Amino acid sequence: MEVKIEKTWQVKLQSEFDKDYFKLLREFVRSEYLSQVIYPRPENLFRAFELCPFNQVKVVILGQDPYHGSGQAHGLAFSVEAGVKIPPSLINIFKELENNLAIKKEGDGDLSAWARQGVLLLNTTLTVRAGQAGSHQRQGWEIFTDRIIQILSEKKDNLVFILWGAYAQSKLELIDNSKHLILKAVHPSPLSAYRGFFGSKPFSQANNYLKNRKIKEIDWSK
Repeated sequence: MEVKIEKTWQVKLQSEFDKDYFKLLREFVRSEYLSQVIYPRPENLFRAFELCPFNQVKVVILGQDPYHGSGQAHGLAFSVEAGVKIPPSLINIFKELENNLAIKKEGDGDLSAWARQGVLLLNTTLTVRAGQAGSHQRQGWEIFTDRIIQILSEKKDNLVFILWGAYAQSKLELIDNSKHLILKAVHPSPLSAYRGFFGSKPFSQANNYLKNRKIKEIDWSK
């Protein structure tokens, strides 16, 4: 697996690509693509970074694994390609968006338009075997994405980090809360959404924070 990533991220992450853990990770992922059905497709592996260059990041939404069903994952956390049935967690995200901002998302579950406005939709593990949730955890991806969170926290100011669920919130220690807004809620999964995700108002809170700092808000309707 060659590392082909957007140029501003390439500059920030080159030292990670040269580390031993990443070399082992690269060989593991390469062998998996050759021997298994792996999601997302190789060309979409770093799509979150392609659509949201480092200097454009305003909001970070953390996920865990890519979707492991056929045709779902395309490199953006929580997002699915156009034409794919919208997963339950994303349905609940759209419900909260409508409750929060009266924006009714219709059509598909492709969140690429959010990414192009500066929303980094970052899974902490970037690949998964078909039908096997968590199958690529603890292979090195978490080390890599932890470093991404740290770099964003250190090198940028006034970001909004949206952490849904206990796993995402385990990354709190990587973020400087004196210079960034951290929004926490339970995961939007149907198993937990009614315990505090609904009514958490992440979209308006994020935009109010950006607006107050003279940063262009996200048009969540796109």
